[in-house]
Amino acid sequence: MKIARFAHRGDAGIGVVDGDQVADLRGLASTSEGIPALLAGGAAAVDKLRKAATSAPKLALADVTLLAPIPRPPKFLAIGLNYRDHIAETNMEAPPFPVFFNKQTTCVIGPGEAIHRPRVSSWLDYEGELGIVIGRRCRHVPLERAHEVIAGYLVVNDVTVRDWQLRTPTMTIGKSFDTHGPIGPWIVTADEIPDPQALGIRTWVNGELLQNGSTKDMVYDCAQQIEHLSTAFTLEPGDIISTGTPAGVGFVRKPPVLLKAGDVVRVEVERVGVLENPVIEEPADTAVI
Repeated sequence: MKIARFAHRGDAGIGVVDGDQVADLRGLASTSEGIPALLAGGAAAVDKLRKAATSAPKLALADVTLLAPIPRPPKFLAIGLNYRDHIAETNMEAPPFPVFFNKQTTCVIGPGEAIHRPRVSSWLDYEGELGIVIGRRCRHVPLERAHEVIAGYLVVNDVTVRDWQLRTPTMTIGKSFDTHGPIGPWIVTADEIPDPQALGIRTWVNGELLQNGSTKDMVYDCAQQIEHLSTAFTLEPGDIISTGTPAGVGFVRKPPVLLKAGDVVRVEVERVGVLENPVIEEPADTAVI
């Protein structure tokens, strides 16, 4: 099942995407508090959503605007240097432990929304990634049970301001500029993805294929990431874990391929979906003086 947030005629809500249609569930009381609250209701709430979608009014997908499935996730976590080919292209060594950082949740945007090229840097880069959506409040999750806490998956573009990333060992500031966390286009429930370690990831810029990898090449797989993070702190429904990017990022290319106004970035994760966002110059009205 593909759970989406969408807007139609000025009203936003939750729906279920099936082919070229969206089951309109805006009138369902259980969806009024958003997707994290829905996920917190567990399998019963998701099953209720699935059943309601069969008889709900249908809208053409082309007539709605898809929104970020979780506009302000409780936590937006991401891992660095987690694909062997990406480690090789950066001339670095595989980390002995998973290296995580936070993306501030104000960076989140949805499908079709514009990525801002910041006025303070020209070193703007793309990173196509598989995102995990947590479905249960959990702590100390053992490796063999990690699949139980995954509600589903979405596509992430871990947009990065490279020079700002290198200004601090935490990487957070260079990963968290406003608009630098595109997610979507929906959440594909975990039952649709029996093996998250067998998915292709591809990224195009202006139609040119620049990343072409597979989740099988992760150093730390999805279950290991959940086990590691939940050892330290509680994971909550709606948390997003972005699981790393394969080779082909822009700043290591010769010459570098850095994003500029007018570019369009398209990220596809096999069996999950396609996320596409244009790039514009940071608007003047983002300044607050």
